[in-house]
Amino acid sequence: MPRCKTTFNAYSVKFSPFIENRFAVSTAQNFGIIGNGRQHVYEIAPNGQPLEIAAFDTVDGLYDCCWSEAHESVLLASSGDGSIKVYDLAAPPTANPIRQFKEHRHECCSLSWNVHQRDLFLSSSWDDTIKLWSLGQPTALRTFTGHTYCVYHVAWSPQHGDVFMSASGDTSVRLWDLRQPQPTLTLAAHAFEVLTADWCKYNECMIATGSVDKSIKVWDVRQPQRELAVLLGHNYAVKRVAWSPHAQSLLASCSYDMTVRLWDTAAPAAPLVRTWGHHTEFAVGLDWSVLKEGMLASAGWDETVGIWHFMDPQGP
Repeated sequence: MPRCKTTFNAYSVKFSPFIENRFAVSTAQNFGIIGNGRQHVYEIAPNGQPLEIAAFDTVDGLYDCCWSEAHESVLLASSGDGSIKVYDLAAPPTANPIRQFKEHRHECCSLSWNVHQRDLFLSSSWDDTIKLWSLGQPTALRTFTGHTYCVYHVAWSPQHGDVFMSASGDTSVRLWDLRQPQPTLTLAAHAFEVLTADWCKYNECMIATGSVDKSIKVWDVRQPQRELAVLLGHNYAVKRVAWSPHAQSLLASCSYDMTVRLWDTAAPAAPLVRTWGHHTEFAVGLDWSVLKEGMLASAGWDETVGIWHFMDPQGP
């Protein structure tokens, strides 16, 4: 299956929700500590090899990217200077980025586009805040405060256009509703920093969280006193968790232990399905394709991105 090499250390990979062979990769020089960034866009050619169709250079490293749910050519990237870059693949290269939003005071590390209210997207930052944006407005529509440390990850609910959650270094995961002034739930998810969280695509009350404590936890938000399951196996911090868009119980994860793992939450006695070890540095980016059932992508600090079907035990 396809693999591609990036210029800098890869941080994030996202499949296009419109074009099945297209994916974007955000990268940062020097492991994101200092230096430039580059936003890549690839398409998988008929021969199975990824071809770069666009690349945008930035002064600061890029930590996440996110496709528009309204326009197939529009892509966001989050930057180490706190800004959000807006790229349009249909525009001339010299016109990009077509817009920039800069209100975060520290690194912008996560982006999520609303699949229901398709003019809205979220950003989160090391400045402990989350911001709500619309491409049609010059400034943030709202800033969500309350976390007491970096907000590493933000994700809209796939079922409800007003609901999202955030994962923070303050060890909590918070659920928010745009119609409410404060979080609707503050979940003491782990004893250490929470780096990632994702919604089950088939159960609006089920989420998964991943932490520096090496564990993944599965929760029913209606019963937040205790997790439904704890998935153990990673040897270092869990950087990303991602529920399958096509199978209710399948959950993928990637970690600083350089592996990508697949779990079946419907098999509590033996939930680990597969482990892939194709990265030689931290595995930090992960995504499922919504258009090609079973297709996974991972990105790592080894400057590689792999694309493969989860039934392939060898990986990319």
